Amino acid sequence: MLLFYILTQISVAPLNIVIPPNVISNIIIPPSEVTAYDNSNDGGDRINVEWSLSPDDSLISGYEIWRSEVKDSGYYKVGYIGRTNTHYQDIAEVKEGVQYYYEVRCRTSKYEYSEFTAPSEAATSSSQWYNTYKTNVLIGLIIFSFVVLFAIFQARKGKTLFIRKINGLDALDEAVGRATEMGRPVLYVPGLGSIGDIATIAAINILSQVAKKTAEYNTPILVPNCDPIVMSVTQEVVKEAYLEKGRPEGYNPDNIFYLVGSQFPYAAGVGGIMMREKPATNLFMGTFMAEALILAETGNISGAVQIAGTDAVTQLPFFITSCDYTIMGEELYAASAYLSQEPMLVSSIKGQDYNKLILIFFLILGSILGLINNDFILNWFHN
Repeated sequence: MLLFYILTQISVAPLNIVIPPNVISNIIIPPSEVTAYDNSNDGGDRINVEWSLSPDDSLISGYEIWRSEVKDSGYYKVGYIGRTNTHYQDIAEVKEGVQYYYEVRCRTSKYEYSEFTAPSEAATSSSQWYNTYKTNVLIGLIIFSFVVLFAIFQARKGKTLFIRKINGLDALDEAVGRATEMGRPVLYVPGLGSIGDIATIAAINILSQVAKKTAEYNTPILVPNCDPIVMSVTQEVVKEAYLEKGRPEGYNPDNIFYLVGSQFPYAAGVGGIMMREKPATNLFMGTFMAEALILAETGNISGAVQIAGTDAVTQLPFFITSCDYTIMGEELYAASAYLSQEPMLVSSIKGQDYNKLILIFFLILGSILGLINNDFILNWFHN
């Protein structure tokens, strides 16, 4: 009872420990000479801030950068950067045409702070219409355009432009002719890509040339599609090819159809067509994924001549092992020009080849200069 009485008479005061948010250290000397200026070659959304290091730079953890639209008040923190740094780029919702003032102060690892520097002079961000850092891109674009235009000019003058032989494309005539001799159709598979895929567009260009051959030889062509838009385009392409060859009655819209939109059901459906219709020639052109081996192996079992073309690097090994010919990568893109031999198309391909030679020259020159510690080419391309 005595102990209880003593405890009830003791008044314990609550412990209210207040840690000041900004402990100002009189020991740490703030940085000096704060300047702010517009960042060049941007869209008017960046300002550069620079200062001189604090004499006590070794004692601090970094610098805080504060900003205000009024020189004498209203500052708020916009960034922090570690010690030994004297430059900061402010990208915190910087608005074009607005004047900003900056102050900088030191901060230690214990969150002690120096005094603020004197405010900088006003800095205003503005956008530039030309980025000088992209001059190398502009020069490259001018060279590329000039070379392509030069090749087109040569084609218009009637000069024959050489494109290396692509065996897979040369074999298309023979493959369609074989189907004609056997009285069987040609199966053309444009892949799983949408109309926005480059490989699909290339496949449609090749389909146009193949359809002209089937129209000329009066050979049926089957085109199963997995995309309704691609189906509409392929129907028009085949129809136009038959009209161009003067065989509109040979065009059968039922042979260019929508099969299914899912990957493996599409592969199963195409495989069923191979086994039922027994096409003598299978052409796989466009974008392919895991179904590539299923399609190619099924066609191989059916005994058809198979020509494949895709830019999907992971599927090329399956086509190479299962098909008679494989058109790889850029050969697919060049197919339209190669098959049609249209001078304007061929000249554009030659222009690209010339530009590749120029890039190879710079690669070799850069490698040689790199051996003697000259980074001019590397820095020029990097910038």
